[in-house]
Amino acid sequence: MAVLVTGGAGYIGSHMVVNLVEAGEEVVVLDNLSTGFDWAVAGAARLVVGDLADTDLVHQVLAEGVDAVIHFAGSVIVPESVADPLKYYRNNTSNTRSLIEACVETGVKNFIFSSTAAVYGDPQTVPVAETAPLRPLSPYGSSKLMSEIMLADTAAAHDFAYTALRYFNVAGADPEGRTGQSTAKATHLIKVACEAALGKRERLSIFGTDYDTPDGTGVRDYIHVADLVEAHRLALARLRAGGSSVVLNCGYGEGYSVRQVIDAVRRVSGRDIEVLEEPRRAGDSSKVVALAEAVRHELGWSPRYDDLDTIVSHALAWERHLAQRNKAC
Repeated sequence: MAVLVTGGAGYIGSHMVVNLVEAGEEVVVLDNLSTGFDWAVAGAARLVVGDLADTDLVHQVLAEGVDAVIHFAGSVIVPESVADPLKYYRNNTSNTRSLIEACVETGVKNFIFSSTAAVYGDPQTVPVAETAPLRPLSPYGSSKLMSEIMLADTAAAHDFAYTALRYFNVAGADPEGRTGQSTAKATHLIKVACEAALGKRERLSIFGTDYDTPDGTGVRDYIHVADLVEAHRLALARLRAGGSSVVLNCGYGEGYSVRQVIDAVRRVSGRDIEVLEEPRRAGDSSKVVALAEAVRHELGWSPRYDDLDTIVSHALAWERHLAQRNKAC
């Protein structure tokens, strides 16, 4: 049986495909390549170029021996979601609804969903547990929360089980340099800082310096992408073994401020970075750090790259690789 990875040509999805292929899984990728790249898909996987909104195509792919879906496809930029909410409710919520329905209709019972810590909004208690109030501050967070609700309702009504993994801040790249964050004009802080350190950007902006944090900048829990996709593989094994539906935080339980991240990139790269201080952005929270005990208990997950400098070093190595690749092209 095969695993369908939606968005498998994108940042996290391409790492997931590498992980699954290494584990001996048959993998099918569905991606419209709007932000992903065909060259990022591991050669052993089958790439189907298409959109989740194409319900006939989705049914066709699912009916070809798929027993599990790992769903990454969607839009992920918080400020963009504030400016264009309907795009996020279409790409994230509506398309996810269609995918879930297709799974029910074709008998695909195992579903792993790429959710987000943005469902918590600005949590009153940090670290934040899975049981914390869900108060998203952006259409991005709301679109993901709506999808979680649909999954829970579907699991209650059908022979269907899911795992929703609420990501904190994903960063880094494949330690062996096979894939990484390649999207142009990406907004992830560590990628942007690495680009600035290597001269790909003139400067780096800090959005908000007056938060109630030790240095006034936002604090986040950064998780290495390789550790994150390993949690997905373990979640897949649990579902296939008959595990019940569950929602789990994916983070390390330690927060770093924007300034601390910039200092780490300076330290690891040996380069200075010009910084521009700007006002807060709509939809941003002051401090979001995971209470991440449940994912360890439920999945037996043990992270390997729980170190900010390691995350930065892998991200920098990928940015250097991209620079060489772009020159060659």
